[in-house]
Amino acid sequence: MDDQNKNLILATALSFIVILVWFVLFPPPEPDTALDATPSAATTPVDGTAAVPSAPADTLTQPADTTGTADASAAADAPRVDIQTPRLSGSISLLGGRIDDLTLNDYRQSLDQGAPVVTLMSPVGSVDAHYALYGWAPAAGVDPASVPGPNTEWQVASGDALSVGSPIRLEWDNGVGQTFARDIAIDDEYMFTITQSVTNNGSANVSMAPYGLIARHGEPEDLKNFFILHEGVVAMADGELSEVDWSDIPDYEIDPRQGARAETIAVEQNGWIGFTDHYWMSTLIPAPGSAFRQVIKYDERRDIYQTEAVLPTRQITPGATASVTTQLFAGAKEWDAIRTYQNAGVEGFIDSIDWGWFFFLTKPIFWLLHEMNLIIGNMGWAIIGLTLVIKAILFPLAYKSYVSMAKMKELQPQMEKLKEAAGDDRQKMQQGMMELYKKEKVNPAAGCLPILLQIPIFFSLYKVIFVTIELRHAPFFGPFRDLSAPDPTTILNLFGLLPIGAPEPNSIMALIFIGILPLLLGISMWMQQKLNPAPTDPTQQMIFAWMPWIFMFMLGSFASGLVVYWIANNTITFTQQYLIMRSQGYKPDLLGNIKSSFKKRTKSDSK
Repeated sequence: MDDQNKNLILATALSFIVILVWFVLFPPPEPDTALDATPSAATTPVDGTAAVPSAPADTLTQPADTTGTADASAAADAPRVDIQTPRLSGSISLLGGRIDDLTLNDYRQSLDQGAPVVTLMSPVGSVDAHYALYGWAPAAGVDPASVPGPNTEWQVASGDALSVGSPIRLEWDNGVGQTFARDIAIDDEYMFTITQSVTNNGSANVSMAPYGLIARHGEPEDLKNFFILHEGVVAMADGELSEVDWSDIPDYEIDPRQGARAETIAVEQNGWIGFTDHYWMSTLIPAPGSAFRQVIKYDERRDIYQTEAVLPTRQITPGATASVTTQLFAGAKEWDAIRTYQNAGVEGFIDSIDWGWFFFLTKPIFWLLHEMNLIIGNMGWAIIGLTLVIKAILFPLAYKSYVSMAKMKELQPQMEKLKEAAGDDRQKMQQGMMELYKKEKVNPAAGCLPILLQIPIFFSLYKVIFVTIELRHAPFFGPFRDLSAPDPTTILNLFGLLPIGAPEPNSIMALIFIGILPLLLGISMWMQQKLNPAPTDPTQQMIFAWMPWIFMFMLGSFASGLVVYWIANNTITFTQQYLIMRSQGYKPDLLGNIKSSFKKRTKSDSK
């Protein structure tokens, strides 16, 4: 067996093994399921309110527990203020002044005609109840009933509805000398700005700590539980990113101060904390330069998860007013929007997107893909354009590789003579071949490197396609309406010509009746093989014969955008290799190699 075929088999086998391991460890996830926000008696917690944070450690005593006991009916009957922006719709409940009704106008739950929009936040009593709540934690000597909490009913002081450029103001008088106000504004994307203030009209000092919290009742019903994707808590504390999976939060130790399982992190200057789903996120963001306390909490009794941002205690003297401004991001994890907020001062906000271990590759790959999509206007063609750029960057290495392969072909007669002269003396043959390589300046391992470099790029692109919302429901052409989903065509519907749905992804039927993209992938790999004659060894012939079709079935259930990349990569590689070999004086007998493979198959079949 010559070294060129050894290298090709080695590179192919390595690619196969890596993708096989990847396929076993990280099987393609289940497709998106509908996000049902319909109330259900079977899943509605009896106690429907979040726990109020404790005041920071600089207070003298632990404040009393002011957890409310309001049920779902009380929350449903509370008056509301509408939210209406180009991107968000919903309402704010005056019970607690909570933001608990939010839908994303630009996103549907599926590609089906008439599919409902995605619900991000929903009130107590709904499946996957999810809401943001603000208030003041009382310090020592302050009656907990004198500060606004989850069950405080606020009054609208100004504004009929919350919209871009039209904020609202909520007020509440505690009846013992303090008046609380909450000003809520929203931009044209997904950012709320909340200013909390308290005016002390009493005769004594009062101390309390402003806070914001996000509560989620139970784990999300559409939780992917997919190893490649982080879902749960995501936080930034003074430049340090932390990610906590849903399954890890209930393992926290009981914190006596919190009265629940909790973990607390002190932030000195810059940070944020919230919950992240596959494509959506809700995040508490104190003003840049603010010290605060991040809290991740789990109430086992009520199955409520909370993230909190508790700011330092304020002492308000008689006649004085204290105020604090924070922000709430509630929306889709769009790279453009999140980058804009980061540039406006939200430190490290772009890292709320799960870039993974290969972030040094996934970030630039996504940036290039995003920019190409803006220019081309089609994500499928942008992926092909990205492939061209990657191949252009790797071209110098590929050129050396293919030149080396062409020279190996030229050395074939000399290598055959060495084998005949060495006979069964393998050591003598190896020494002779090494001397020949050195004399002719040929590197027999050069052919492996371009293929091996494709592996981390392949994984990084897989991460980008699966994680980023820009690929969700991104169309290519015809039946390919979602590049983040597997190929929807199949032999059963004549590759999209008949109005028949494809088999359920990841099913045996879907594995057998593959779509047109996996088929093109197999053909492109097979054509690439035919640039070289088939090896003479029967075992090698079998490996080469089966490899393209094994890859075809293995990658058939992957995101169609990834398969598009692989097809484009194979096609460009084929073209590069053919032209470089021709330039080096070696003319690949493509047609002859194809005919030869069919002749051999016919001969073997007749036996």
